[in-house]
Amino acid sequence: MKRLLTLAVMASMALAATAQEFDNLPDPIEDVNKVIDNTPDSIAQALMSRPTPGSTRRGNNPVLFLIGNSTMRNGTKGNGSNGQWGWGYYASQFFDATKITVENQALGGMSTRTFYTQLWEPVRKALKPGDWVIVSIGHNDNGPFFEGRARAVIPGVKDTIVVGRNQVTGVANDTVYSYGGYLRKYINDIRAKGANPILMSLTPRDAYDEKTGLIVRKPQTEWAAYVAAVEGVPFIDLNELSGRKLDSFSPWKEKYHFMGDHIHTSKFGAEMNARSAAEGIYYSASPQLKPLQAMMQNVVGDNFCDRRQKGKPVVFFTGDSTVKNSDKDDDGMWGWASQAFTVFDTTKVTLVNAARAGRSTRSFIREGLWDKVYNSLQPGDYVTIQFGHNDICPITDAKARGVIPGTADTLHVYHLDNDSYEVVYSFGWYLRKMIDDCREKGATPILVSLTPRNEWPGGKIERRDGSYGKWYREVVEQTGVEFIDMHNISADFLDKKFAMKRVSDDKEKAKEQVAAIKEKAGIYFKKDHTHASKIGAQMNAKSFAQGLRQSGSELAKYLKKK
Repeated sequence: MKRLLTLAVMASMALAATAQEFDNLPDPIEDVNKVIDNTPDSIAQALMSRPTPGSTRRGNNPVLFLIGNSTMRNGTKGNGSNGQWGWGYYASQFFDATKITVENQALGGMSTRTFYTQLWEPVRKALKPGDWVIVSIGHNDNGPFFEGRARAVIPGVKDTIVVGRNQVTGVANDTVYSYGGYLRKYINDIRAKGANPILMSLTPRDAYDEKTGLIVRKPQTEWAAYVAAVEGVPFIDLNELSGRKLDSFSPWKEKYHFMGDHIHTSKFGAEMNARSAAEGIYYSASPQLKPLQAMMQNVVGDNFCDRRQKGKPVVFFTGDSTVKNSDKDDDGMWGWASQAFTVFDTTKVTLVNAARAGRSTRSFIREGLWDKVYNSLQPGDYVTIQFGHNDICPITDAKARGVIPGTADTLHVYHLDNDSYEVVYSFGWYLRKMIDDCREKGATPILVSLTPRNEWPGGKIERRDGSYGKWYREVVEQTGVEFIDMHNISADFLDKKFAMKRVSDDKEKAKEQVAAIKEKAGIYFKKDHTHASKIGAQMNAKSFAQGLRQSGSELAKYLKKK
């Protein structure tokens, strides 16, 4: 009878959902923690967007099913359109798709109880021997038992029940079990199908313990750990793994791992939780997890650790093509960091050019290029940060490089031309993120202004002090970061060699004069007005060294003696 009523409720919800647009679904309900679930948990919408259970299976390969709520799958489509992401979206990158597929069956608004009564049965039927199931759910397990969303469970792990009339489903004698009771139901069902259950604690919330000053650890952790121990199931403490990372971050960084409230994560937070979950599995000593561990990949973050030499700090150069280019043809384009060896004593310091042509602050971070540097950092290292030439590009086009101009602590969710969504921040925000990350690791960040361009308005080289120069200085004022004004140091050098005190009042004559200057100065540039020739790259490297000496930077002690 109970099963028939559940199906009837799902059917009625499906009919209601088809009669209205998604944006017109009922408003989310605030729970007892004053948290609003931003995902309207429509079963009908979920069935249309979540994969059919087992549909991702490749041949006879196993499937890893993810069972959770909006912290695992956010938004009905899970596409980040609201700026929030669930970690299940990023979980697949840690598993070899030729050996196992990852299927995110989570849905926002679900509790341990409502997922089991409304969504679990199709997943259970899809299970095959050798499959794996991660159960990490519980954020929505509070509130009334039979009113409102009627999704609460009995706290704890005891075999207790509450029976009452469910005002949502209409079931007269609805039975509610404890948190531990529902976990045991999942475990028993999974094992009955020959699959492998894994219990995982919840993602941490953006909430600090007043006594310890650390991120609050959820009580469900102890309950899940207890059930796992009693039932002989592997347990991964995601709450602790990610909580420990959040504890190590600056308060500002901790905050941007969440989006919109204190539970749901930004892309940064979702990626962190996905990595924590993968690390928890990969490094677990449980013998039961060995078959799954053999199907994992990318758990150790990409890094430059193979470049490190004992006893020598590393200088990492980050930026775009003005920092790293082809760097091989004497008559080609060169980035100035390729010539850093001409000014640094490489017997005392290791130089790693991590820059990449065509990148902006935003794309350098989004593509994982910054993470590779971040994963490599050790106390005593240095990182130069120089971006801007590509940050002025369109925000939503195919290259997705543009940023919000300025340095305000601002963001906006953009719908990109490729039909994906991305939260884009300001130019200054991205710089502050990299600066903060360096300091977290005990490394010294050094902000470097743009290389000048071969443009000569009025007979003097172009100075971009009103835009990027201004923004760089604002970030310096905000963070106290070391700053090398390469833009003006190199510009001063070029002005001294080529600038005219005054160009002709005749427009045509003035145009000819400027063109002549550009041609002469062209020996320091290659192919266009932005990219440097080899001697231009060497000139910019010398400007960097000059700036280090003038500013009294600690890094200056690793420069070659004049």
